[in-house]
Parts: sequence; C-alpha cells; structure tokens
Amino acid sequence: MLYTEEAIAKLDRVTRIKIINSVTGIKPANLIGTINNKKQTNLAIFSSVVHLGSDPALIGFIARPKTSEVGHTLDNILETKHYTINHIHPEIIKQAHYTSAKFDVKISEFKRCNLTEEYSTNFKAPFVKESTFKMGLQFIEAIPIKHNGTVLVIGEIKQLLLPDNFSTENDINLELTNSIGISGLNSYYSLKKVAHYPYVRVNEVPEF
Repeated sequence: MLYTEEAIAKLDRVTRIKIINSVTGIKPANLIGTINNKKQTNLAIFSSVVHLGSDPALIGFIARPKTSEVGHTLDNILETKHYTINHIHPEIIKQAHYTSAKFDVKISEFKRCNLTEEYSTNFKAPFVKESTFKMGLQFIEAIPIKHNGTVLVIGEIKQLLLPDNFSTENDINLELTNSIGISGLNSYYSLKKVAHYPYVRVNEVPEF
C-alpha cells in the first residue's frame, strides 16, 4: 500500500495520527513525573523519550503544543527544573495509559490513576514507586520546533534507579527489567532480546 503526501493529508485526523505515530516502530513507553511550586503533582505518559548523549548524560522528549488543557508537564519542569522519567511495566500499563486524559491541573494523575508518588533525597520531582527503572533529571533547555509547535525538552540525568538484574554481558537487558514499548496511540508491546553484538570496529566487520 502506498500513501502519497496527498493521500496522507486526506486521511481523517484519527487515522492519520495512528499511522504516523506508528511509522517509527516500537518506541519506549515512559511516565514523566513532575511537581509545581504549589506541590501539585502531575504524571503523563510519553512515547517520545530519546537518548541525546552519554557525557553529559542527556535525555530528550517532545512536549506537544501547549493549550489550556495540556502542557502541565512542561509548565512544571520550567517552574521547578526537575522531573522524572519512569519505565512502564506490564503491571501498570492500564494506569499509565489513562494518564493521557486531559485532567485539570488540580487533579493529580498519580491519585486518579492509582499510582504512587515516591521521593528521593535531594530531588524535588516525584518518581513512580511501581516502576523499577527510573531517572531523575534536571532541566537543561527547551528547543521550540517551529514547524509544528512542539518543544524538544532536554534534561541531564542526576539520579538513576535501576533494578538489581538490569545488566547482562555489560549491557542493559530491557527484557529482564520487564520494560514495555508502545506503538501508535494505544498499543503496547513486550520487549524480547533477539541478539547481542560487539562494539563495531571497521576491521572487525564480517563479510555478508
């Protein structure tokens, strides 16, 4: 099936969103936890978290265009400069999914979706207690993407909380951590490790 630019433009909004949100394949499923200066917490599911560098340890995610109903995550990050990114596991997929609803700023998705706030020493933002793989980040910068009004939010990892069994063969094994992935708007996938190869050097590339 071929979708031309014109055909994509003619799709109804929901169909277009579902298709375009799926074209990059399986994406990481994460909950981003924040708090504002009034101590109101917020929790939202994101599938746009991406590694930007290891030294310093930078992570990015895309925040949607702000409206009166959405944008609490970015507002809180700009206010307090701290936030958490928490992997989603099979046991909390349903609760995590429903954090995507457009709740009023006074309603905490933690409480409404039956997830537990957890705090770490010297860190303002709440972690998700039910998650076993989580990061505490400090805000670095927000880069507006003019073409569609989204924002690339960049943070530096200040705390990293990992399960004891996260590493095999000097590699993080996401199958062992039970982290899950997401495609489109509402389809979730388990992760299975299918291969492991060494760091690539030119003289070690095999013949194919």
